[in-house]
Amino acid sequence: MSIFGKIKDAIFGKAQAAEPAAPAAPSPVGAALDAATNAMAAAAAAPVDVDAILTAEAANAGQALNWRTSIVDLMKLLGIDSSLDNRKSLAQELGYTGVLDGSAEMNIWLHKAVMRELAANGGKVPADLTD
Repeated sequence: MSIFGKIKDAIFGKAQAAEPAAPAAPSPVGAALDAATNAMAAAAAAPVDVDAILTAEAANAGQALNWRTSIVDLMKLLGIDSSLDNRKSLAQELGYTGVLDGSAEMNIWLHKAVMRELAANGGKVPADLTD
């Protein structure tokens, strides 16, 4: 799985875990209707509130992690290896064209690119984190 895929799954999986389970259908007809309703709801599902999920995770992290500006802290918060090698891989996945050296420029670009990708994949991300 890609590094971005791990990031997305870590965030979006927490959103799915927070959703209440649907009640059991009372009859086979009800089950068919519920299945159709659930399929339509999934297609029109509300965006995942990335900010709220990460803020809640940070509150329970047990250490200060500045996920809002640091790609390293974002990855640490999600339990993903934030090593230079992983960040290089992530940069290549997301189309970074600069030098893969772990510089501030690369890391800032990575953070913004991850936030833009999360937004493009159904995440609700504040504008100040994507531009």
